[in-house]
Amino acid sequence: MAAADHLEVPRQHGLFNHHGIDLGDGTVAHYLEGREILRSPLEEFSQGQSLRVINYVKASPQGVTLRRAMGRLGEQDYNLLFNNCEHFATWCKTGRHRSGQVDSVLERGRHWSGLMSSTLMRALELLVQTDLLDDKSRAIAVKGVRKLEQLQQKLIVRLEDLLRKKNTRPNKKLLLTGQSLEDQLTEIEELKTKIKTLLKRQPQKSTTEKDIKTIDSEKD
Repeated sequence: MAAADHLEVPRQHGLFNHHGIDLGDGTVAHYLEGREILRSPLEEFSQGQSLRVINYVKASPQGVTLRRAMGRLGEQDYNLLFNNCEHFATWCKTGRHRSGQVDSVLERGRHWSGLMSSTLMRALELLVQTDLLDDKSRAIAVKGVRKLEQLQQKLIVRLEDLLRKKNTRPNKKLLLTGQSLEDQLTEIEELKTKIKTLLKRQPQKSTTEKDIKTIDSEKD
């Protein structure tokens, strides 16, 4: 690792990644979720986890990256979708605000938009990148697990129908469609597992039917 490196470290048992910029003196500039851009000791930033350096094909010079990072210390304008820790680190390195974690959430929401509310999908994926902090978030997660299970069943029916067609008239298009359905089922299972893990980690609070009905009735 060296000064101006973009560092990445897993959080919440690998459910999401935290990002920062190595300042070259044993400290890291990073956007602490919901608070501000801090300068923290490397050990505090890593929290005992393995660090990974994000490499760029084209990045700004070291001095520019460090000036950008130092110039925003103390900023308190965190936004999970538009100004998170990955946005900050990427901007320091390239001058562009981007977050691969958020981009993947939005892309998946578009991919499943015909089968499941994109609003709910974004909420679920963003929950696993943060934490379940209140009863409403917990109700969203409980509803989400139920909806994901329904979505799984729909895709399984589609896949079974596709396999029957493939046996009668096999072609490349059917094969590719089948692979896509299998990939979607894998993604759904992974997301469902992450949400269930978060629910188990939280203190057992009562998620009432009223909470879930409130979420169900909210407009997507």
